[in-house]
Amino acid sequence: MSSQLNAYQECHHRVIQHLQAIYPDHNHALLADNLIEAMCHGGVCAVPEARTNNWSQQDLILITYGNSVEKVGEPPLRTLNTFLQQHMSSVISGVHILPFFPYSSDDGFSVIDYTNVNPELGDWHDIEAIAKQFDLMSDLVINHCSSQSKWFTQFKQGLAPGKEYFVTVPADTDTSLVVRPRTSPLLQAVDTPQGQQHVWCTFSFDQVDLNFANPDLLFEMVRIIALYLDKGVKIFRLDAVAFLWKQLGSPCINLPQTHEVIRLIRTLVEFRTAAAILITETNIPNQENLSYFGNANEAHCIYNFSLPPLLLHTMMTGSCQHLKQWLMSMPPAQSGTAYFNFIASHDGIGLRPVEGLLETAEIDELAEVMQGFGGAVSWRTMTDGSVRPYEINIALTDAMQGTVNGVDDLLVERFICTHAIMLALEGIPGIYIHSFLGTRNDYAKMAQTGSNRAINRHNWQLETLTQQLEDQGVASQIFSNMKRLCELRQQQPAFNPNATQFTLHLGDQIFAFWRQSMRRDQSIFCLNNVTDRPQRVALTQINLVANERWRDIISGTVYEDTREEIELEPYQSVWLSNWDGAGVVMKRPVGQGEPFANQPLNDPDERRRHG
Repeated sequence: MSSQLNAYQECHHRVIQHLQAIYPDHNHALLADNLIEAMCHGGVCAVPEARTNNWSQQDLILITYGNSVEKVGEPPLRTLNTFLQQHMSSVISGVHILPFFPYSSDDGFSVIDYTNVNPELGDWHDIEAIAKQFDLMSDLVINHCSSQSKWFTQFKQGLAPGKEYFVTVPADTDTSLVVRPRTSPLLQAVDTPQGQQHVWCTFSFDQVDLNFANPDLLFEMVRIIALYLDKGVKIFRLDAVAFLWKQLGSPCINLPQTHEVIRLIRTLVEFRTAAAILITETNIPNQENLSYFGNANEAHCIYNFSLPPLLLHTMMTGSCQHLKQWLMSMPPAQSGTAYFNFIASHDGIGLRPVEGLLETAEIDELAEVMQGFGGAVSWRTMTDGSVRPYEINIALTDAMQGTVNGVDDLLVERFICTHAIMLALEGIPGIYIHSFLGTRNDYAKMAQTGSNRAINRHNWQLETLTQQLEDQGVASQIFSNMKRLCELRQQQPAFNPNATQFTLHLGDQIFAFWRQSMRRDQSIFCLNNVTDRPQRVALTQINLVANERWRDIISGTVYEDTREEIELEPYQSVWLSNWDGAGVVMKRPVGQGEPFANQPLNDPDERRRHG
């Protein structure tokens, strides 16, 4: 009993500190009591162990809609669960089911009711069944809700509590500094018993921003988080959280109060269950995105938003110069935090995260090439009224069909190389279901919905999908190769999300880096030919230990002579490890090999390392 009391007191103390920063003039003690009661039923909580990594190299998250795989006469969530258990259980640890709640637009991100499952998908029993088999990741659509929600209906009727849950400003308010991800007007006029009011809509008129300056709304959101935990959710994706706090005269993005709300949620969640994980979804420039780690006290993971466009640019141009420079600049994630790596998503490939990393002309060329491959481009309005490309909308399979020189016959090789890079990098990988399935652009759905993003949100019929994965076409090749890479990754301690990483310098045609396990017993040199031509790499260019033998995990080839060269075929990846297939360090017989292990791995001023 005393330990529970001490835990409650510690939680209460931390929550009050957060609340003092968010709501300086509020009754902090009373609000802290209410929040802890809502999160930790009956106030029962436990002090979390600081800086714990709740992940390993065996973790991989599949990203999917609840109805990405369907079967006539069966709830889609049940069909999805069957498909995952039959085809994916050996390669994924968790599944991110994109918003599965009743909604009015944006394929789920305009939530009508946070507390129920969309009946067109199934019910809470279906969600809980998936959570029993996989680590379940759920969206917390925290910045806004649907204009058809109960709360907004109350707002329009002047009724509590909804009438205080939304951001309103006078129509003539100067909002020129506000950062926007859309071209639609920011303010929407709404008739209420108090007269016409103008509500804040960062994304669309159907997605009305919530007012977190009202602590009662924060309390309601904490109750929703507690409900999701009760239903088996382990990982929370905080959707569009960068826009959460509004302060006139500012850009209304990445404000200090936003960061403090995330820290508060982390504190509450960790005292409820130490295994829970918060991931921030902040599609913004790289340095701003990194700030959501805080001091290892904010997001457990951040979406590595710069990776998709940089990888795409690398594959399109055959040069890893920008990707390599970016990788060297990235700080190692502190213990208790990790990068969430991905290449494709339900939205598209965001371009804001490469602002400052790619030149404007390079971004424009990338968008133009993707349009040539059948993709679309979404735009955003700048503060001066001009528009810039915000996002590329295309199925990754189609994005990989060629280079800046046009379409070629290396789609599968390029696609697999891209994922071999992502799977080997520091961080937890997340793979969109349509990348596993080799899905192509869905022009019919894009035309039907009028949304560019629908091009990469195909709905498969289970029977059709099963047939496609069993034939010998592109989709089948992608599926089998992807699964094999994921299974190989799971077996390598050097691919732990927090294991050491060095950037190697082997020219712009070979993207290379070194991973070392946290126990420092396994090394893997990851060599990736990012061009459509063969490339040669001398093993003397990398820091191989002279008395160990080296084996390519992917092909199984063993390299006996560390003085030889490796010829990499177009888009070939090599994971060169000192472990054999059974996880044992391979030693070289005495007298064999030339000692060159004391060569510097990189220029000390250019390398990046952590352990």
